[in-house]
Amino acid sequence: MSIIFVGLPGSGKTTIGRQLARRLDLPFVDSDHVIEHQLGCSIREFFAREGEDSFRDVEQQVLDELTQTHEGVIATGGGAVLRPINRRRLHERGQVVYLRSSPEDVFRRVRHDQARPLLQVDDPLNRLRTLFEARDPLYREAAHFVIETGRPSVATLVNMITMQLELAGPHVSRAPASPPPPPRP
Repeated sequence: MSIIFVGLPGSGKTTIGRQLARRLDLPFVDSDHVIEHQLGCSIREFFAREGEDSFRDVEQQVLDELTQTHEGVIATGGGAVLRPINRRRLHERGQVVYLRSSPEDVFRRVRHDQARPLLQVDDPLNRLRTLFEARDPLYREAAHFVIETGRPSVATLVNMITMQLELAGPHVSRAPASPPPPPRP
């Protein structure tokens, strides 16, 4: 079973996902990196050349493959939840963690990042607010856990997520299960 991160662009999916994977000794993959490898160019270039619908087709295929084959931690792109089939597959095939960040927090983190195609607009903060309003219910629909990112450090967030996963059950970590107690006479 995979642990899958969803959330706005810049919410920390890759950074926190990579740290969680290290903590749990699991392999990590970022779906956007897999997509870029498959496309042979950056998502930004493909987006500009082919449009969002073509990109979402490729993203859907990559997410389908990853959620069936990758046993570890997966960071998804910010728009991975836009298609109902993706939301359903993510929810059914993994433990989905929604890193819920306010548009203002995300803006503070990514305002100088030129690699995010959806934020290359005149008013990126307003764009993030619009994305948040449209996508928050979709992230929630796909998620098993909602983690408010706010201002905690990456280490604190990883600790919070680890605790949530431990409470969810043994199928999400590699730690050996304790043997059951002996039956009482």
